[in-house]
Amino acid sequence: MGRKILIAGNWKMNGLLADGTNLAKGVAEAAKKLGKPQCEFLVCPPFTLLTSVKKALRGAKVALGAQDCHFAEKGAHTGDISPVMLKDCGCQYVILGHSERRANHGESSELVNVKAQAAHAQGLKTIICVGETLAERDEGRALEVCTTQILDSVPESSTWQDTVIAYEPVWAIGTGKIPTTADVEEVHKAIRKTLAKKLGKSNANRMRILYGGSVKPNNAKELLSLEDVDGALIGGASLKVEDFLGIAQNAGVC
Repeated sequence: MGRKILIAGNWKMNGLLADGTNLAKGVAEAAKKLGKPQCEFLVCPPFTLLTSVKKALRGAKVALGAQDCHFAEKGAHTGDISPVMLKDCGCQYVILGHSERRANHGESSELVNVKAQAAHAQGLKTIICVGETLAERDEGRALEVCTTQILDSVPESSTWQDTVIAYEPVWAIGTGKIPTTADVEEVHKAIRKTLAKKLGKSNANRMRILYGGSVKPNNAKELLSLEDVDGALIGGASLKVEDFLGIAQNAGVC
């Protein structure tokens, strides 16, 4: 369906000013050498680095994103950041519903939905994350968990232009373990089928679905060659320029 591959780096809670800026400069320089890549690059640093990373990326075809946002535009929400603030920093994307937010902060799919609506209202593109725990997979509930999260987390007004889905099996994040390609393919197909029921076939067929969870240069080609895998949401490997760009290069998508 002509979906453009998205290679997104989630830096999580890593990077002080100096090393974060240097990492962004390294990504920018490497991306510039690729000329006009067929894929899209995105980095999502901590809030503290957004403005400095934005400057470091100047002139490079690398988008800037954040790792979360509040649903309110402003107000008495100590420690939170609003979509309009992210937009003001130069963000184009925001990650929502990551399993670490769901687990560590008790975020529900319903809250993710409200946040996504607020982000879309400010012109931000959302990367909405879904994924099952190891216990849920062992119980044979992986498809049920992921499709339910899609139904509850994705706003009904979402389109392929403002929404990206990321399937991240919780048990594969940062562990070095990955599902089989058959398992990844099965979940991605189920997600696209669920999106079609919720948003219509046209939106579903054009919406990008990323895979995340221990993606590295040596396994990227196999994962990104799957029909319904439209890119990767990368954690640890995005903290090294050679690994981050190597994932795209080894998979032959840029």
